[in-house]
Amino acid sequence: MSFTGKYELQSHENFEPFMKALGLPDDQIQKGKDIKSVSEIVQNGNKFKITVTTGSKVMTNEFTIGEECEIELLTGEKAKCIVNMEGNNKLVTNLKGLKSVTELNGDTITHTMTKGDLTYKRISKRI
Repeated sequence: MSFTGKYELQSHENFEPFMKALGLPDDQIQKGKDIKSVSEIVQNGNKFKITVTTGSKVMTNEFTIGEECEIELLTGEKAKCIVNMEGNNKLVTNLKGLKSVTELNGDTITHTMTKGDLTYKRISKRI
């Protein structure tokens, strides 16, 4: 199953408490909570390039499944991690105490991030 496509945020749960736990400043949290971000994913075999545009902020990460890479976090800091594929529709990684699972089902991507007992869930649809 190919992840390639553009996806627009439809809904999210626990945005504010999760972003506070990550250490984002309140002004950034308030600005970001109502913006419909667009994620563009380009998959070429095991190589991925993910570009997320939220208002004027653009964040791009590239990685190859099973190889160490450096990912930019929402806070702007960078962390090394390994992204793995589970089945043919789920990307999973752990970095800096954060578990990230991105699952593709048809035209819907569900991205769940967990830090401790807090979970942030984003649902995006292919556009």
